[in-house]
Amino acid sequence: MDSSLLPSPIHVACIMDGNGRWANRRGLPRNEGHTAGEEALAGAVRAASARQIPWLTVFGFSTENWVRPRAEVRHILSLHRKLFARIDEMNENNARTRWIGRPFKERGARTPIYVQKAITKAIADTAHNSGLEVTVAFDYGSRAELLRAAQLAMSHGEVTPDSISSHLYSPDMPDVDLLIRTSGETRISNFMLWQIPEATVYFTDHAWPDFNAAELDNAISSFQRDKQR
Repeated sequence: MDSSLLPSPIHVACIMDGNGRWANRRGLPRNEGHTAGEEALAGAVRAASARQIPWLTVFGFSTENWVRPRAEVRHILSLHRKLFARIDEMNENNARTRWIGRPFKERGARTPIYVQKAITKAIADTAHNSGLEVTVAFDYGSRAELLRAAQLAMSHGEVTPDSISSHLYSPDMPDVDLLIRTSGETRISNFMLWQIPEATVYFTDHAWPDFNAAELDNAISSFQRDKQR
């Protein structure tokens, strides 16, 4: 079959797992794994843009990750500030930066001010782009998102699937077509539970720092096979 006729995913989401284990296998500090993971994400953005995928969402930092060792959390936060600062690179790829997570001023939100500023600037400085939508889930948990959506829906009237969807962090985001998890784990880990009802789930043994364009193509092929059944 002509590959140009095969379905392509509109929305790819990634659970970027295995940074620490990648570092441990190499005798490196865990933080070196997170640094390598940030570089792998930059490569994933380039690969997704080159393949004309409209939406890419990545699980950057969960609501549960705050319990990690303080030094590790500080390093991850600094990497996210660096990630959101890749504005020139996003513009070169005609990509827009987006963010989902607990709203900064809501009770329970924990995003530091300096990360908030980096997020806000990245969104503003890439808003003119018309290609790939890159959404980083930071201080994000699907249960927190759904609880908030249900409470808002209830305050505005009846709780229905449509009213829940309209009160998600990013209501205009399409459902996920392809969900990728790296490092051999086969869990969803409280990530976009509402948005993945029909998603193809692709698990790979490669740790996130080793995720590359070839692995993305393997995941897309898995999606295409799934849709042809």
